Amino acid sequence: MRPLDLRTTALAAALALGLGATADARVTVLKDDPYPSTYERVAAPDTLIRNATVLVGDGTRLENADVLLRDGKVARVGQGLDAPNGATVVDGTGKWITPGLIDVHSHLGVYASPGLDAHSDGNEMTDPVTSQVWAEHAVWPQDPGFGTALAGGVTSMLILPGSGNLIGGRGVVLKNVPGETYQQMKFPGAPWSLKMACGENPKRFYGGRGSAPMTRMGNVAGYRNAFIEAREYLGKLDDDEPPTQDLQLETLAAAMNSEIQVQIHCYRADEMAIMLDLAEEFDFKVAAFHHGTEAYKIADRLAEAGTCGALWADWWGFKAEAYDAVQENILIVDRANEGKGCAVVHSDSAEGIQRLNQEAGKVIGVGRRAGIDIAPEHAVRWITQNAAQALGIQEQAGTLERGKMGDVVLWNQNPFSVYAKAEKVWIDGALMFDRNDPALQPVSDFTLGQEPL
Repeated sequence: MRPLDLRTTALAAALALGLGATADARVTVLKDDPYPSTYERVAAPDTLIRNATVLVGDGTRLENADVLLRDGKVARVGQGLDAPNGATVVDGTGKWITPGLIDVHSHLGVYASPGLDAHSDGNEMTDPVTSQVWAEHAVWPQDPGFGTALAGGVTSMLILPGSGNLIGGRGVVLKNVPGETYQQMKFPGAPWSLKMACGENPKRFYGGRGSAPMTRMGNVAGYRNAFIEAREYLGKLDDDEPPTQDLQLETLAAAMNSEIQVQIHCYRADEMAIMLDLAEEFDFKVAAFHHGTEAYKIADRLAEAGTCGALWADWWGFKAEAYDAVQENILIVDRANEGKGCAVVHSDSAEGIQRLNQEAGKVIGVGRRAGIDIAPEHAVRWITQNAAQALGIQEQAGTLERGKMGDVVLWNQNPFSVYAKAEKVWIDGALMFDRNDPALQPVSDFTLGQEPL
């Protein structure tokens, strides 16, 4: 069966809602993927996990509940489920179940370990606008970071270019499975993401060399010039003689046409507001602002725009634009516009991706100190459902709903405890990690001799 094409689905939804492309610009920019996913789920028996505390991912919590995985999908969630013939039964008594965690900001594979110049493939520093490059073409599947992320319960992630350019290129969503090629890891049907960056990084990396920007004024002019060209390109695609394919303009036009998610590295509130104005000028939607130290200042506007804040729990102060921080940043974004905000906990780190659950746990602690009680069933959305929304894969992943991918984590206790460990991790119903079985623990030449995961 052909996998659901989320790019086409997203475009159709955008057109129906009057978002993205205008009514007279219904031409599809992206054709068939020239580097399609070859991902195939690992064959596995049906699995019934019994008698656990289940965080569904949508704000629901079930006690003494079961999760049935069948044919790689979530088949049922409830109490007292019967095990099908031949199913593997796992006792979850005293344990917790969540959907597989999703990291919306990772550079695994493009800044691979060991950290050598030879493995530094995240920034194509040849021009401020490099929308023609795709992060997937630099992913090294042998990066041992994939295995350590799996041990932390991460089953899917967005691999992005770096933030040295105004527009850095396309990011790709991967399933966290072993593969000889990145295409064997490529999330079937997931939309690409366009990576953009505000502020200090483009200024610092280029410093006014040649035609590159040296001020925030130059940054905004650079975005606008790029999208003006892309708008003209988009307008010509349904002509009798369409323009010759242009890889740079194609990606930007697809973002304007709601076929590609837009992810923006941006710290300051004023710059995020400018980028929302830019999105309005060129008729595209910002899926998420990443890092967003000052997102709390414009939380209501983010919620109104349907834009997620993909944020750290407590990173701040490492450069001027990251200085005006508050510990309640994620909480304020989450609670904005009468609770309609979309908060996401992300990593941007080969180490942080191993403990997304603990990063979310920090936010629960901040809330408690502020007199705000955040239940685990709500907090889990920051690393599951909301993350899936930001990546445009919410129809396939992010919650334990019938028919969605069987990406599941069994934790030894409340996953937001500092003592919590992922005991077992299933991807599409197949057990891919087991803390108690060395045969189901990632092994890499680059981690030999290190302590077990």
